[in-house]
Amino acid sequence: MSKDFIEVRGAEEHNLEDLDVRVPRETFTVVTGLSGSGKSSLAFETIYAEGQRRYIESLSAYARNFLGQMDKPQVEAVEGLSPAISIDQKNAANNPRSTVGTVTELHDYLRLLYARVGTQYDPVTGEKVGEQSAGEMVNQLLELPEGTRAKIAAPVARDQKGAFEDLFEDLVSEGYSRVEVDGEEYDLTLDTPDLDKNYDHTIDVIVDRVKIRAADRSRLADSVETALEEAEGVLKVIVPDPPEDVPFASNSRSTGALGGEGDDRLVVEFSEELGNPNSDFQFSEIETRSFSFNSPHGACPECEGLGQTKEVDESLVVRDPSKPIKHVFEAWSYNRSYYRTRLDAVAEHFGVSVETPFEELDEGVQQQFLYGTHDEVVFERQTRNGTRRKTKRFEGVIPNLERRHVETDSDSTREHIEDYMAVTTCPACEGTRLKEQSRHVLVAGTSITEVNQMSIGDALAHFEGLESELSERDRTIAEEILKEIRARLGFMEEVGLEYLTLDREAATLSGGESQRIRLATQVGSGLVGVLYVLDEPSIGLHQRDNDRLLDTLEGLRDLGNTLLVVEHDEETMRRADNIIDMGPGPGKRGGEIVVQGDFEDVCDAEESVTGDYLAGRRTIPVPDERRDSDTALRIRGARQHNLNDLDVEIPIGQFTAITGVSGSGKSTLMHEILYKGLAREMNDNTSVDPGDHDAIEGIDEIETVRLIDQSPIGRTPRSNPATYTDVFDYIRELFAETKLAKQRGYEKGRFSFNVKGGRCEACGGQGTVKIEMNFLSDVYVPCEECDGARYNDETLDVEYKGKTIADVLDMEVSEALSFFEANSQLRRRLQLLEDVGLGYMTLGQPSTTLSGGEAQRVKLAEELGKKQTGDTLYLLDEPTTGLHKADERKLIEVLQRLTDNGNTVVVVEHELDLVKNADNIVDLGPEGGEGGGEIVANGTPEEVASVDASHTGRYLRDLLPDVDAEGPRSDRRTPAKPADDD
Repeated sequence: MSKDFIEVRGAEEHNLEDLDVRVPRETFTVVTGLSGSGKSSLAFETIYAEGQRRYIESLSAYARNFLGQMDKPQVEAVEGLSPAISIDQKNAANNPRSTVGTVTELHDYLRLLYARVGTQYDPVTGEKVGEQSAGEMVNQLLELPEGTRAKIAAPVARDQKGAFEDLFEDLVSEGYSRVEVDGEEYDLTLDTPDLDKNYDHTIDVIVDRVKIRAADRSRLADSVETALEEAEGVLKVIVPDPPEDVPFASNSRSTGALGGEGDDRLVVEFSEELGNPNSDFQFSEIETRSFSFNSPHGACPECEGLGQTKEVDESLVVRDPSKPIKHVFEAWSYNRSYYRTRLDAVAEHFGVSVETPFEELDEGVQQQFLYGTHDEVVFERQTRNGTRRKTKRFEGVIPNLERRHVETDSDSTREHIEDYMAVTTCPACEGTRLKEQSRHVLVAGTSITEVNQMSIGDALAHFEGLESELSERDRTIAEEILKEIRARLGFMEEVGLEYLTLDREAATLSGGESQRIRLATQVGSGLVGVLYVLDEPSIGLHQRDNDRLLDTLEGLRDLGNTLLVVEHDEETMRRADNIIDMGPGPGKRGGEIVVQGDFEDVCDAEESVTGDYLAGRRTIPVPDERRDSDTALRIRGARQHNLNDLDVEIPIGQFTAITGVSGSGKSTLMHEILYKGLAREMNDNTSVDPGDHDAIEGIDEIETVRLIDQSPIGRTPRSNPATYTDVFDYIRELFAETKLAKQRGYEKGRFSFNVKGGRCEACGGQGTVKIEMNFLSDVYVPCEECDGARYNDETLDVEYKGKTIADVLDMEVSEALSFFEANSQLRRRLQLLEDVGLGYMTLGQPSTTLSGGEAQRVKLAEELGKKQTGDTLYLLDEPTTGLHKADERKLIEVLQRLTDNGNTVVVVEHELDLVKNADNIVDLGPEGGEGGGEIVANGTPEEVASVDASHTGRYLRDLLPDVDAEGPRSDRRTPAKPADDD
């Protein structure tokens, strides 16, 4: 076997048919083919899986115990493998603390830069902060009221792991007897703390306990100097019972210097390194963790580094001000005696009836109902001994909800209150996540929070010119750090992500964006001789940006790596060195190589469906007519993220495509504004928080809104396409109607593998049994009792047309469609799955194994199966994900059918063959990030194609026969096609 190839022999994973293939090394190879033809089975489940398995097996048994094991793929041999790295479309992170900056490790370098060359400024005075002497610290302490008790402490360990036995022995030998460990005081002469070495601990040595008096200045100065010497220039002053008016108290609290929860003492930190004699603000030592919002040393204490807080929202508490006082506060039930007595008492206090509409009250009275009364109110409560009166101020509905949300131990109570809370930007840090001191450290006049708010493109420009603004000393220190920062920013710009801001939450990134972030990281690693396996990297990328992505992939190849890319994009195939076309059909009809070669070889292969579309023998046609509409949904003043105060019209009864370059605001417009706004208005769904906009008009024109996204259809293997679309209910009814089932008294439930009775109890209806291995991966073997059939023998005795219920679950949709042809209900639902391009999928395929695009199309089929009443708004985000051109054509026909039935369909999409089939296009841009958020073009595809400023329009021209650079050559708009009577 030549070392120039990765050779696969006898691959039988999933639907692969004893496949043999040779993949040239150090080339760019695309694996393509119809949906379900075996592309991922070859690239990921066979080649990548075997590469990963061999790597893990090369490690020690101890290491494998932590990493886990990978099952050996069903393949005879894979030879010539390189170390393999998979770059798929899984989200970068679901943790709200993860940002673009953290997942790319850019934030780590920024923290290092600001900790080493940053200059501290006083948040109060704006003055540059200098060193602070022991004398200046004493002067500030003497500002405390005469006689204040305080502890002078030296922080000798701060958030460090260890048991510290040696440290405690040394302290005793030096004459110290008292320490505070994690806020709790110990006498070392009596009791040495027993600490868990695996946890972080903070240890403060109590140097002296004093009463603050001017006469005792000398003793205070000695103690301060001793503490500074012991803790290398750092000092803590602990005030157990701080008086009301304490200098620097507010600043200490704001910087997180207050003790633990429920601790009213004051803890102030001083440092010889930082201080400002003209300000009361207290500074702590600047470290890299001072700029981490995932560390208590850097995180804003109000929001704990999340940048957002949840607060009770007045508009949610009072949703209908026309209601009477006793019913206006939906969070409070007037029928409960506690709330009734309070509302009655407050209403009587203001001389109004609880039947008075809330909106008729004076604004000042409304505010006192909501936030508490200025004066005391008489509350009456009936007891066995008569009426008991108590006089006190009314707490207010909103403060009551906020207090109970914190204090309650009941999950249901907390969830109930959260229905009336809204997520708001943290007022303390203004969403920047960092504490005040960290936000006022500057490098060349710019704070780290300002850098985090920059787009990748702007940040790259900022750092390319930064060195000229630094001193010679700082340039020397920052040289290597800046080199790493610029390189990472440059790699992300290369893959088309320059519009992302560094503080963008990783959980909000699309699958394509997450994949390109990981791709940029790999480019930066500079590895050679690696096998990279990628899953449709062009998804979510506008055609204009595709060239840069392909340049990056070719750059990886040119370094000496092998690229194996699962892809449907034509331009990607044109630039590939080698194409493997899988087929000839999907599912059981696939799993073979139809043709392998370069782009021209595939085009010339008449047996290849892919070749037919690439060569133009088959095409997705342009519609003969466009629908017209007299009504529209109107979004007014959309301002979320980068949307620039947009007014957008979505015609009712039309098929609308929202297009634009990556980052132009498409998903923000559809998800954050349109869907969440309608969900809040139409369904009274308080759990969604719409993006910033003025209004959505024309809601009366639609009955309901449905978002068909790519989230999973189920979280467990027990869910499958048959159960999700209700097909399985009809199948179970057919089996229950058979002669044998009636003789034995079997009802519909007997044929469910999720309940006891008919299922195999040995495996609980799973069909497999998990065997736990100690140092090896868990092995799943067919259940010995049912041989993987999921049902017991008695249930499998029942057959319908010669097939058991287990046989039916193993059928592909296309096969089942033919098998159940006589049953109209089943045929209709199965036909819908076939229509959306899922004919290759087995009815019992676990939902956990479906891709995002497959899950989205199952949902679409389920929606089509519902009774079509029209007037529904359907929202889809990139529904062509994972689709071959042949399957895309089927999808377009389904969307057109939905629209023909009187519904309104809106898709966010880059795929031009789908876009050209829309009646209306809303094209956003002109660029991504701050350069986007505007409507560049709006109208029919022909009208958008004639707009030179539209990147989408320029690419559309080649696909529209009646358009050139001068504009449409004919008016293609015609009246809407009437809905079918049925």
